[in-house]
Amino acid sequence: MSLILAAIKSGTDPVAPLPPGAFHRTLEEPILCPKCHVSYNVVVDYDRSVNKFFEEDSRRHLTILRRAVFAGHNTDHRISHFETNGVIVISHQVEKPTPLEAVEPLSKLVN
Repeated sequence: MSLILAAIKSGTDPVAPLPPGAFHRTLEEPILCPKCHVSYNVVVDYDRSVNKFFEEDSRRHLTILRRAVFAGHNTDHRISHFETNGVIVISHQVEKPTPLEAVEPLSKLVN
């Protein structure tokens, strides 16, 4: 089973489901953008985070997430949720809500 880490922008809610696991743990050291004051909390499955080899297993994942956060500075950190389980970083963006005028009524009786 591969290690899945999620980086969630501080002050925002996760956009996508968190990594599978009964309990999640936020790591003590957040990922910081080196150019501004934005931080991302790293969430991981609790059982994987208390493993004695977690430091070695997560090093590559954390490096990739740091690079993604640094690249996100160019877009003013619009992406609030990154996730990786190896060499690919998936970015989840918040979908814009549809305006009320564009929503059709549920029945023909409501106008």
